[in-house]
Amino acid sequence: MRIDESRKQKIVSFLRDFRAWTIAGVFSLLFSAALLFGARLDSVENVDVRDFRLWAFWPVLTLLFAVLTRLLWLCLDRLRERNREGEAKNKITYVFEKGDRFAVPGTFFFLFLCWLPVFLAVYPGFFVYDAQDEYVQVATRVFSTHHPLVHVLLLGGIICGVHKLTGSYNLGIACYMIFQMLLAAGGFTFLLSYLRRKKVSPVLRLVSLLYLGLFPTVVMFTLCSAKDALFTLALLLLLICLLEMGTQEKAFYASGGWQILFVLSGMAMMLLRNNGFYAFLVMIPILLFLQRKHWRRLLVLTACAVAGCLLINGGLKAALQAQSGEYQELLTVPIQQLARTYKYAPEAFSPEDEEILHEILSEEALRLYTPRLSDPVKYRFDNGNFAEDKARYVGLWLRVGMKKPLIYLNAWWMTSYGFWYPDMVINVYGGNSVFTFTYRDNSYFGYEVEEPGVRESKIPWLDEVYRRLSLEVWKEKVPVVAWLFSPGAMFWLYAFLFTKLLNNRRYEILYPYLPVFLLWLTVLLGPTYLPRYVLFFWYALPLFLAMNDDGILSERIRC
Repeated sequence: MRIDESRKQKIVSFLRDFRAWTIAGVFSLLFSAALLFGARLDSVENVDVRDFRLWAFWPVLTLLFAVLTRLLWLCLDRLRERNREGEAKNKITYVFEKGDRFAVPGTFFFLFLCWLPVFLAVYPGFFVYDAQDEYVQVATRVFSTHHPLVHVLLLGGIICGVHKLTGSYNLGIACYMIFQMLLAAGGFTFLLSYLRRKKVSPVLRLVSLLYLGLFPTVVMFTLCSAKDALFTLALLLLLICLLEMGTQEKAFYASGGWQILFVLSGMAMMLLRNNGFYAFLVMIPILLFLQRKHWRRLLVLTACAVAGCLLINGGLKAALQAQSGEYQELLTVPIQQLARTYKYAPEAFSPEDEEILHEILSEEALRLYTPRLSDPVKYRFDNGNFAEDKARYVGLWLRVGMKKPLIYLNAWWMTSYGFWYPDMVINVYGGNSVFTFTYRDNSYFGYEVEEPGVRESKIPWLDEVYRRLSLEVWKEKVPVVAWLFSPGAMFWLYAFLFTKLLNNRRYEILYPYLPVFLLWLTVLLGPTYLPRYVLFFWYALPLFLAMNDDGILSERIRC
């Protein structure tokens, strides 16, 4: 019997180690590929699969990173144990826990006050990224579905309304920024309050509070008029709902409040970005499978969210007579693939195919091809011709792609590798001139105040700090610090945290990864790589770090 028990223990230990090495190996395999492929794309804008060094280095790096991954798992587990033992004696922990009565209002006002000096410095705020186009739609009463109509009405309505009352466009922009700051402070306060109720480490919550109040990427987009901040706040609330669904299944479905929040946050996410709608639809069948015991209730909740989104969007489109019919946003990658092939391998087009190509992309448009940004070519795409005979142009794309598949792959990678290559400098707009400046060596953040707004800084030195953070490359050259600003590095941090939980079989805590991963997949098909498209990596970081904390990890045990 003792021999049998000993053998069983050895088998269990072997299987546990095999599982851990497999998870670490897959993670390291993908991470090594990202480093090798990304480095080549960054330096020569092309991955040559015939380069034997690529395939020689890949297994070596995979083995190295697999060992490092396992060591990091062990170190983090030991660090958590030490923190748990010493937390009772920690003065910061004691002081932070004593402020129970003032936790919610204190957090809200602390965050708002952290952002207020920056708001004054960049007054009236960062009015950029399609802001002028959205405002003009409301001002001229000519609407299109190119931008989410809910955000168009919200942004343009506040600016036009305040301007009508006061005669000041800047004041209108400032009012929208204050409105968004209040929403962001409320969303982050809800997050930190939730982590407090889950008994997450007070030290981690304190660090999260300081991070949300002071980290530049969070502050920049909280003070930016683009739809990304509101979209990400809605997503953040949905992520919290999903974590509650996974860890407190019965309590979630017994609570009307959680279910209403799930529906409203999901609906808002879909209304504010089209890729949010697609990600939510794909998430539904996966959630129904994971929540088989409650599939009827969950089906009703998801159906309500989707129906609400469709009704609101459809109603606004009809009421505003918004024009639609643009295809270039969905066809960003195929457009780039055709343009790159035409530039580097024009022989792939027969005379007939070249004639078909010029029906949707003129010679002038094709000459504007840039590897990292599809906008110059995409904006000149002929939607009318494409709509008349879609099959004709899909056939063209397939025929050319079968001749030059590697060019197609490189065209796609060049507009997306910033989302998975950690050592990135974001400079997709280099050389482009906007209202008040020309992008030079960096285009991390827009910084601009588009017309009819104008920058009226109340704290010039702080305004200069954020100008340099937005438009200069130095922050992306500082070791370690650069990773905090990198979309690619943030993706791999999330992937590392995912593998750690997966190795520990904490499947109920993995629910929030589902929409994040699906949204990340959608941005790979976008026009370029910018932090704004994956803002959720920064806004949701405290939640995902807390998911590896004892408070969340012990949730199943407590219930």
